[in-house]
This record gives sequence, C-alpha cells and structure tokens, in this order.
Amino acid sequence: MRLDGRVAIVTGAGRSLGRAYAIALAAAGAAVVVNDIDQASADETVDAITTAGGRAVSSVGPVGPTETADQLVTAAVDAFGRLDVLVANAGVLRDRVLWKMSDDDFDAVIGTHLRGTFTCGRAAARFLREQGEGGRLILIGSPAGQFGSFGQTNYAAAKAGLVAMARTWSLELARDGITANTVIPTALSPMTATIPEYAEHYRRFVEGEPIPRDLRRDRALGSPEDVAPLVVWLASGESQEVTGQAIGIGGDRLALYSHPAVLDVEYAEGGWGADGIDAAWRARFAPQAQLSGPPSRKGADE
Repeated sequence: MRLDGRVAIVTGAGRSLGRAYAIALAAAGAAVVVNDIDQASADETVDAITTAGGRAVSSVGPVGPTETADQLVTAAVDAFGRLDVLVANAGVLRDRVLWKMSDDDFDAVIGTHLRGTFTCGRAAARFLREQGEGGRLILIGSPAGQFGSFGQTNYAAAKAGLVAMARTWSLELARDGITANTVIPTALSPMTATIPEYAEHYRRFVEGEPIPRDLRRDRALGSPEDVAPLVVWLASGESQEVTGQAIGIGGDRLALYSHPAVLDVEYAEGGWGADGIDAAWRARFAPQAQLSGPPSRKGADE
C-alpha cells in the first residue's frame, strides 16, 4: 500500500509509537514532518527515514500552542509543497489519583493531548480545505479513554475527548473529503512500562526477547511497529470511506470500538420520581450496569 506523493505530519515522533508511525509512513512513500519537543529525538527519526531513502524534516516544539500547530503546517508546505495527513500522537503522562492530582498535573496532560490535537487538527483542516483535495486526520487515543484508568483522570479524560473530537470532525469535514478517525493503540512502550504488571515484559522486549503469544493475543501487546500499519492504511486512499471510527490495534489483534449506545429504556407516564427510579434501576437496569476499567475476560480489550 503506497503513499507516494502524500505529505504527513506526525507529532511526538521522536520515539516509541510516534517514531514507528513516521518511519512506516515514510517507508510507504510519504514525506514526513517529524515533530517532537526534543531536537535530538526528532533528528534521530529524520535520520532513520532519510538513511532508508525516505524524505523527512523536523519541526521542534511542544504541541498545544497555536503557534506550534501553524509552524507544523508551514514546515510541511515549505519542505514538500502540500499536506495530506496529520497524525496527532504527542502526549505526556502525569499520573496521580484524584485527591493527589494538582492543577499542573491536569493541565499538562489536557494541554498536550486534547488542546494540542485541537490546535494541530484545526491548522491542518484549514489548510486541507483550502487545498481542496481531501485529507486524513488520525488521532491517537488509548484504552484509558474507552474504559477509564486508575490514577489517570487527566489522561483518560483527554483520550475520551479525542474520540468525540474525531467523530465531530468526521461530520464537519465530510463535504471536504477529509476523514477523521481515532487509533486506539496497545503496545509495549515507555508508557506501558509504568504499569507494574507490564514492566518486566517491557524490559524483556527492550532486551530483544520475543513477545509471548498470549501477550500479543490476549492483551494485544506487541511492538510499536505492530501498530503502524493501521496508521498507514488510514493515511491511504484505500480508507477514504472510513471516518468517525475508533479502531484498536496491538500485537496480533485488530478491533473496532462501538460508539456509545443506549442499552435499555423504561417509561413512566408523567415523569419519574426518585422512588420510581430506584425501583426501575433494581428491577431492570442493575443487571446491565457497566463496569469501570478494562474488561478482564480473556481476549477482551485491555
């Protein structure tokens, strides 16, 4: 599947998943603007791409500010003459339980993940609409945004917001031929390594050991490179009819997430009182109550 002639921006592409996305897009023929907050990391990704015969430039800066978003679009146009794809990947973690989370912890994560995706998406959409040839907005979500995650009020809220953002953009940009989708990746990465049950698996992965089959299938945990093909496909012409979707990938598993749905309804003539709600809850809704956190059954999304 080729992306020759296309130009992509990848934010947070200095390492791990973002780096894998940038390298895979370039290997498929796209020219890539590599964004990262760290110049050395961005340059390493650019070097990896150009050494392999691809085309890439770096554009360093923290996502969030409008100035950075505009800078990224300008870098794409100045270097390669156009823009076709935005992969909004950049992010940070500031994990704390609710009662210990500071304003700065919350704002740093929301500012990077949610506001950063908004400003970059807005800048890209404005240019793509003017260019008039369609385009691809690919937002990087997380299972935390689908199920909640202990100690991640900020991160889970931001990632849930990205799914809603992509669905909204899919409606607003449809007439312009611009798609908007969310990728829900699961991979062994520095972020995964902060989860105690996966720390040892990550250490072994970094040391070059094969990832166990049960981890790849039951937990959908593989390498960052296992996620990248979904980004390539969403950036391609083959996915032009796909928009507003949340698609998970990791290890050996590909998954489509549902949109929120009404599970059941009950009616009371003239409206509800608190006692009636209590009775209806116990009789009808309680057996269908939704659990917080990732499903624990084998083969379910983690």
